[in-house]
Amino acid sequence: MNMDVINISNKELPMKKSIARKAGLPFFTALMAMPGVALAGEGVAEVAGSAAMYVVNNTWMLVATFLVFVMHLGFAALESGMTQAKNTVNILFKNTAIIAIGLLTYALVGFNLMYPGDFSIAGFFGFAGFGIGVDPGSMMITGDDGVGIYTYWTDFIFQAMFAATAATIVSGAVAERIKLHSFLIFSVIYVAFIYPWVGSWKWGGGWLDAKGFYDFAGSTLVHSVGGWAALAGVILLGPRLGKYVNSRIKPIMGHNMPLATIGVFLLWLGWFGFNGGSVLSADPGLVSFVFVTTSLAAAAGIVGAIMLSWILQKKPDLAMALNGALAGLVGITAGADVVTVMSSIVIGFIAGLLVVASVMIIDRIRLDDPVGAISVHLVCGIWGTLAVGIFSADHSFMVQLLGVGAYGVVCFAAAFALFLALKITLGLRVDEEEELKGLDVGEHGMEAYGGFVINKS
Repeated sequence: MNMDVINISNKELPMKKSIARKAGLPFFTALMAMPGVALAGEGVAEVAGSAAMYVVNNTWMLVATFLVFVMHLGFAALESGMTQAKNTVNILFKNTAIIAIGLLTYALVGFNLMYPGDFSIAGFFGFAGFGIGVDPGSMMITGDDGVGIYTYWTDFIFQAMFAATAATIVSGAVAERIKLHSFLIFSVIYVAFIYPWVGSWKWGGGWLDAKGFYDFAGSTLVHSVGGWAALAGVILLGPRLGKYVNSRIKPIMGHNMPLATIGVFLLWLGWFGFNGGSVLSADPGLVSFVFVTTSLAAAAGIVGAIMLSWILQKKPDLAMALNGALAGLVGITAGADVVTVMSSIVIGFIAGLLVVASVMIIDRIRLDDPVGAISVHLVCGIWGTLAVGIFSADHSFMVQLLGVGAYGVVCFAAAFALFLALKITLGLRVDEEEELKGLDVGEHGMEAYGGFVINKS
């Protein structure tokens, strides 16, 4: 696939919208071709300034990529800490495999499926071909002002870091009872085809983009896409043994709350790249603004979750506080660049209330989600997407609702069909003896904490 120097307006940049890619130009040739650039006098200074800004933009995008990568360590730590010790190796193995699956499938089909350039079916489907690769000369994406933003390769690796997140969300929800090979097969198919296909509807310039749907960094396109799949998996798997006895709900406690807390702070750190990188430039005003709205929403989510859980449970709950932080982060992700600072606090606070209520309701209807992934990523992802239509005058609530509905129908149906097919063919759930003994021994033949006595009842 070849590409020219791509020109994207500043308004379009936050939408992660890729334009047609054609044969490339060497870096300085592209610089000289910029509007108003001359070869002498002030023109030389302008070229130098443009080159410097290009380096700054590209460097920031790579730093943001590093931060998003760190989020996978956060997910691994959070999921491990919130589940039983006997399943730790299994959790860590899945999180290690997921990042490999995400990167490789995105290189093979995902990138060109999410950013096809042209759509063959009315904005619903497009595909630019298998594999990635252009002339390895300096390929540059530029803004309307002609200033270089970043390279083609930076574009790919930043977007690829998002790809595995959808499957990581599912991992936590189906933890402690799903067969490893079935989960990995599901992850390959869902991450390779479903995530980038539905992502193209907005970020690739598809039909929802044309209607004005807005999702800055992925409250719906990443988090709800994973959340819908998590819901389908939980329904078909059923609860863990001993979770629901007669009419009682028996808590199955996580084994390492310090590790879970470290995971949440790693995720919060990574979110600066997740949201801040989605500016798609090093614009100091916008990046710093997004940092502020992101952090305040997380803080407000913690406060909301602590308040409601303390009122309802008559005690402060650390797990709820941690999920409150994530709820606020997911909630602000759709509109971090278009809502006011005070609105970000309201969005985060409501997300914190919602995650507590959702965890309790989901437990009451006997859907067993060990880490609260459905509540955090699906419920708060929906809220954050709709909040754009409520708190931003430039975006329609009804269009946001349309987008939420479209993603819900397609992603839930696709995930349910995939999980059901695996259940019928290969089996979805480990047997009772393996679940009681722990997936570490049953699936991997090893333990995370060698030399320690682990309760496997």
